[in-house]
Amino acid sequence: MALIGLISEKIIKTPLVSTDKPDVLRELVQILADAGEIDNYDAVLNAIQDREDKQSTGLEQGIAVPHGKTEAVSTLKLAIGIAPQGIDFNSMDGQPSKLFFLLVASPGQAGPHVAALAEIAKLARSKAFCNALINAASPHEVVELMTGE
Repeated sequence: MALIGLISEKIIKTPLVSTDKPDVLRELVQILADAGEIDNYDAVLNAIQDREDKQSTGLEQGIAVPHGKTEAVSTLKLAIGIAPQGIDFNSMDGQPSKLFFLLVASPGQAGPHVAALAEIAKLARSKAFCNALINAASPHEVVELMTGE
């Protein structure tokens, strides 16, 4: 699982403070900046917003996967945000999103980006797992759930 190598407490925030879509995107990118994972906050945020403007990355069953590509990163970056209360993210099923997996990749890195998206889609199929993540009390608990450690 490619995602496991990216997961650490410093890139997870629960609960998110944001209450709307634009703020969620800013907060998730800020998680990466605060964790020292990115140097150019604006470039990453612009890449994510540009992708989101084309089509919402709010999937179904409470999951959103905002993502984008930018030269501002050289390797795949992940931030995880959890909003137990749910946030309107223009999801495909019209339901609020609670689990946010933000992915940022370099334009030349299609492989890891696509693999990570596929892994998230696979995780999303388990309602019990998603509920456990939503109810996680801390970033540490999220890491334990996702890595089995």
